[in-house]
Amino acid sequence: MIRLHRTVRFAVGKDGDPESPNGFAGRPAFQGLDRHYELFITCRGEIDPVASYLIDIKEIDRAAHASVIPAIRHAALTDDQTPPCRVLHSAFSALNAALAGRVESVRWNLSPYYSMEIHVNHPTTALLRQRFDFAASHRLHVPSLSDDENRRLFGKCNNKNGHGHNYQFEACVRVDIDRDGRHAFTLRTLEDIAQRTLIERFDHKHLNEDTLEFAHPGGVMPSVENIAQVFYRLLSGAIAAETQGASLATITVWETDRTSATYPA
Repeated sequence: MIRLHRTVRFAVGKDGDPESPNGFAGRPAFQGLDRHYELFITCRGEIDPVASYLIDIKEIDRAAHASVIPAIRHAALTDDQTPPCRVLHSAFSALNAALAGRVESVRWNLSPYYSMEIHVNHPTTALLRQRFDFAASHRLHVPSLSDDENRRLFGKCNNKNGHGHNYQFEACVRVDIDRDGRHAFTLRTLEDIAQRTLIERFDHKHLNEDTLEFAHPGGVMPSVENIAQVFYRLLSGAIAAETQGASLATITVWETDRTSATYPA
């Protein structure tokens, strides 16, 4: 088995140009103040022994433009209040049928930081992802080791007064697609809970000095791996306590653009 990924970019507006030659930037192309979206489509199967590929990517594009994109366009242009997960869900079966059952998942990137995904193995739930940022300082230091051992182990990260990062984290939440509007878990729900549970608690703090979760004694050292686990525990508990039809799947924390940790794996 092999997975093939295809990104389909498109604009939604009243006067989109379906014949734009620049498929990389999106077709239909931007006109004025249109909305720009991406579909990240993953197909799975065996490589065709004659064609030497899983599927012609032009087939994926045609199927997306025949099923998913019209559903999104209709919802966007009619001011429909249907949650994005339902819009994507309504078109998923048609897309999968057009591609002979080879679609494993579709992620709709509504912005660079907000997306909705449906997986063929979990057709009644969607994965809502949103990214947040916060600034904090920390020190990597193990109290049971000597000062020399800590310096050898952590180098500059063992600086006595700590050092700072502009962290980012992304919450991935399983959402019940069939939940009615009054109880639906939305992006605003996630943003409110994340703000109260994590950002207000840790933003512009010295994690070792100002927080119970990472202070000594009793807390854990604020490595990016431990931050991911602590954030998951706090956010998953808040989502479970305050909402219905939603649960936290994973959380990813970026210490820099080159270093991140995801929990659970």
